[in-house]
Amino acid sequence: MSIKLFVTDLDGTLLPGGQNVSAKNIKAVQDMVNAGVKFTIATGRMYSASVNIAKSLGVDVPIITYNGALIKTVGGEIIYSNYLEADLIVELINFCEDRNWHLQSYSNDILYYAEHNKFARDYEEVLNIPEGVEVGWNGLKKLTENVPKLLSIAETAEESTERIRILKENFGDRIDAAKSNATYTEITKNGVSKASAIKILADKFNIDISEVMAIGDSYNDLPMLKAAGHSVAMGNATDEVKAACEFITGDCKSDGFAQAVYKYVEL
Repeated sequence: MSIKLFVTDLDGTLLPGGQNVSAKNIKAVQDMVNAGVKFTIATGRMYSASVNIAKSLGVDVPIITYNGALIKTVGGEIIYSNYLEADLIVELINFCEDRNWHLQSYSNDILYYAEHNKFARDYEEVLNIPEGVEVGWNGLKKLTENVPKLLSIAETAEESTERIRILKENFGDRIDAAKSNATYTEITKNGVSKASAIKILADKFNIDISEVMAIGDSYNDLPMLKAAGHSVAMGNATDEVKAACEFITGDCKSDGFAQAVYKYVEL
């Protein structure tokens, strides 16, 4: 098995939520890069909430952020971007406002909320990020420049699943909607996913998709896990992710990422 590009999710895969990357995982990344293997992070997070994590790895790697809508290196080079159109953003915001769904937006890599409520505070705590900006519903509708995604947070997993169904029923193939965890509904432009992003990087590096390995734990990782030539589920992954993957490694707290690198990648 020849792996030339290794793609990892962040939260629940490379690092426990909001915490630092372990020394074992950092060494595994550096050993891969030193061996000539291309490496990238693929996350639903915003760029500013993931770049410092990437910097801690000690290598200038491309980062797939916003669930695939923006690929940008640690050094700041934009490799790819695919933003929501302004009129679609306003339509989505109106739709969520009418249903009183919590909604947050990301314009020019700044986090904005309609309301800085308990969902917003919990989000900031879990991701260990600075407080976003509360601008109200009308404020969100004015912030349409360079918006890679919108995020709705629900009380329960069932509620989030229902929101995805409703969004797809009303917006069809104009958007993609997927869970990044049980209660987070990520809304991006149609065709945007971690899967589309890893294909873009594989083409850029002239690597066949059969030589790509992806590792993850959650719902929004499924497209890239299915698209990659080889796939690894974390021990803490959802049952659906485990069922879709070729291999299963240890859990996040036990450095399952590093275990997978040393077991499946030729170094």
